[in-house]
Amino acid sequence: MKSIKQLLPGLMLIFFHFQILAQHTLSLQEGHVSPKASIGDVAWIAGHWQSEAFGGITEEIWSPPLGNSMMAVFRLVKEEKTDFYEIEIITEVNETLILRLKHFHGNLKGWEEKDETVDFPLVKIEGKTAYFDGLTFDRVSDREMNVYVVLKYNDGRAEEMKFPYTLVDR
Repeated sequence: MKSIKQLLPGLMLIFFHFQILAQHTLSLQEGHVSPKASIGDVAWIAGHWQSEAFGGITEEIWSPPLGNSMMAVFRLVKEEKTDFYEIEIITEVNETLILRLKHFHGNLKGWEEKDETVDFPLVKIEGKTAYFDGLTFDRVSDREMNVYVVLKYNDGRAEEMKFPYTLVDR
């Protein structure tokens, strides 16, 4: 019978294999530029989406493309109270796309400084999957879309979180 020391390399390989398979987000590598894309390439994101996360209901409402951009609002509702909001845009910049957002507390006081945004440059688009740096939209069906976001913590940890959205309004 093999000892745990003998099995450890194989177990670690299995663990890392599953970690790689669980990864749905990509990063734009240093020195690389975003690929050419237009807002029409991600028009399939438009819709009113709901999910459960962070101990409550999450909601994103994305507009159809207009004026070389799409806009969205996000909110998290916990115990019948809005915990926080986001305003999001995907816009064309220099023949590619970038997603920008700002966070707001439930009382609309901003998290970021006045002129700061959280930016996610485009990494690539494959069919109905759009990979931004640390954030992925994956349209699973006519009524389902998964959004994966890398959450970064103050202690340096990072983890990928899945939002399994369902289309609730057309």
